[in-house]
Amino acid sequence: MTSVPGTADDPTNRTLPELFLRNAREHPDLPALSWREPGTTDWTTLTWSQAHDTVAALTEGYAALGVRPGDHVLLMMGNRPEHWLSDMALVHAGAVPTTVYSTAAPEQISYICRHSRARLAVVEDADVASHWEKLLDDPRTPLETLVVVDQPDPGRGHTPYTGLADTVPAGAFERWHDLTPDRLVTVVYTSGTTGDPKGAAITHRQVLAQATSLDAAVELPDHPSHVCYLPLAHIAERLLTLYLPLFRASHVWMCADPAALAGVLPEVRPPHFVGVPRVWEKLATAVRASLAALPEEIATVIDSAREVATEYNGYLERGEEVPAELQERYRGVRESVLTPLLARLGLDRVVLPSSASAPMPVDVLRFWSSLGINIMDVWGLTESVGVATLNNPAPGRHRLGSVGRPVDGVQMRVAEDGEVFLRGPSMFRGYLRADGSVAAAVDEDGWFPTGDVGRVDDDGFLWITDRKKEIIVTSGGKNVSPALVENTLKEHPLVGQALAHGDNRPFLVALLVLDPEMTPLWARERGIDAEGADLSTHPEVLAEVERAVAAANARLSRPEQVKRHRVLSGEWGPDTGELTPSLKLRRRVVVNRYTKDLEALYQD
Repeated sequence: MTSVPGTADDPTNRTLPELFLRNAREHPDLPALSWREPGTTDWTTLTWSQAHDTVAALTEGYAALGVRPGDHVLLMMGNRPEHWLSDMALVHAGAVPTTVYSTAAPEQISYICRHSRARLAVVEDADVASHWEKLLDDPRTPLETLVVVDQPDPGRGHTPYTGLADTVPAGAFERWHDLTPDRLVTVVYTSGTTGDPKGAAITHRQVLAQATSLDAAVELPDHPSHVCYLPLAHIAERLLTLYLPLFRASHVWMCADPAALAGVLPEVRPPHFVGVPRVWEKLATAVRASLAALPEEIATVIDSAREVATEYNGYLERGEEVPAELQERYRGVRESVLTPLLARLGLDRVVLPSSASAPMPVDVLRFWSSLGINIMDVWGLTESVGVATLNNPAPGRHRLGSVGRPVDGVQMRVAEDGEVFLRGPSMFRGYLRADGSVAAAVDEDGWFPTGDVGRVDDDGFLWITDRKKEIIVTSGGKNVSPALVENTLKEHPLVGQALAHGDNRPFLVALLVLDPEMTPLWARERGIDAEGADLSTHPEVLAEVERAVAAANARLSRPEQVKRHRVLSGEWGPDTGELTPSLKLRRRVVVNRYTKDLEALYQD
């Protein structure tokens, strides 16, 4: 039966609290939320019925603190149950929750607090609260109440989280009945590679339009499990572990420390796993290191199985019928070799392994494909409420290196300069203004300019080449995609991170960061003492990187080739500022930080 938009059977004509109530009534005993208490290895779980009761009680608690319908409330916590439950409770109270990245600088926190006009914030502990306390007395911000989950200090103006759920009910929980699908459900502030973050205003209807499209795109088991490990300030994690679980009655497993992901995945074995490219790269590095340490006879068996998987998946990618003999061989190696190997990683039941946020190096895609994991690159933005285009695991419905085709309801066009435009029911409402109104961000025909540059092939697959603002234009007038150059450089296992530079310059140069896992392994295999050494200055390592750059240049056009490079010590990350919290490269930060190094590469 096909639903008609705007009618009662339209799945987008609902609100998230309606879905929460449905799950509590129809699936009361199914698990909804699991987490580990600090210092323990056992999981604590709430069923959908228990989660609903907890959210109802928390809603009353936040209302007693003065939260009113339409209020904006800020959250700064890791992936813990209090975060998930508080977000749900605030939505039920009619408020608009926003998660702030835990890595946000004090000036960013202050800006978001002023811009959102939030009167209440909920933060993780007393240490985090120290960055917020001064805002309570700042006349430029309306912040009045600071709720602290762990180790609150009332003497510092903290309101304890503990006890909120014990508030005497006063009917606040019933406010959700007044919500309409076109009310805001959240404002997501972009992490931003430059300038102040922008607040993308998103409604219940837009979230459910996105959920409906994704549910139709890929068939997952009923009530699937999801691992929540990426920041909930990012639209991808909000969609996967806050909104889609309500739509699917899923089970959310909270992974408080992303570094513990490798240990959590084998326990959960999710059918859908999303990792930004850097996550897949790090997992691949760890697997490669493990394979390299295996005895030769076992490594030979695995290599043979990978060759079969590569051949088999090539047919699927091309949309060609797989020969019966190859199907049988693949079935055999999948069962005897690849599935046991993937089970150790917790990826043996994945039917939709996905990557988003930035272009995935093709060699990483090929590596996982050889293990039977076809990573489906997807593409979207905060403004598209997540996924706009998607590769599908079905034969002929994916192309490695592309970001797939538009999901149901999303329309796409490419302008003459290559910029990709989107429109559809899942596009955000617009950007929040400081006065609380929302500014539309589309043209008169409803098209939103994404700022991404790409091309569409004859089969309708979109290939993203770069950000429009990041295209390098050399002094010779040649346009170069830095992402293409960087991903080609990173195909060598020693190169973990790269920045290509050369705007208004006669040629390109690059800053390279060694992979912290593979480099010591490579060094030990060659008898180099890697213990405590700075390998970024070792002659043999530098010589190998030189060969890696030469190999990359052999595959690049003349304007794209890197003429000079410098190897740096120390990995780039969100904590040191070179990456956004969603692990995108902050080019301006890197260029400003290494200006002298870059200038030196242009000296004769």
